[in-house]
Amino acid sequence: MNWIKIIHILCVMGWMTSIFAVPRALIYWKREWDRLGEFGPLGDLTIRLYRFSLGLGVIAIVTGLWLAHLWGWPAWTHLKIALVLALAAHYGWTGRLVLRARRGVFTESDKYLRIFNEVSVFGAIAILWVVVVKPF
Repeated sequence: MNWIKIIHILCVMGWMTSIFAVPRALIYWKREWDRLGEFGPLGDLTIRLYRFSLGLGVIAIVTGLWLAHLWGWPAWTHLKIALVLALAAHYGWTGRLVLRARRGVFTESDKYLRIFNEVSVFGAIAILWVVVVKPF
């Protein structure tokens, strides 16, 4: 079980890095697009980061469910799963923004993307609180 925890934590760390970084990278990609009028290196980097971390997110969710199963599905894991699904939905929306940006469509403002980026921080804090406190 310790190896499952290690893999879970490692993949969560990688996925969270991308959850925080990709919306910020979209801001800079948008600025690059406005300046160059074409697809530049920031776009390529953002797409690669999103794709790579998508795999990490899948592994993190699978190993998390595996751990919950091994622990007998304690009540707090249900709340954690719900919060992780909300964060995964946020990440899915980020993917939608990346796909649109790949086509040169940047309709969201820098301010929107910064706020969108910060929403994931609150999700991460909520998940950490549930895992550490185990409220029920």
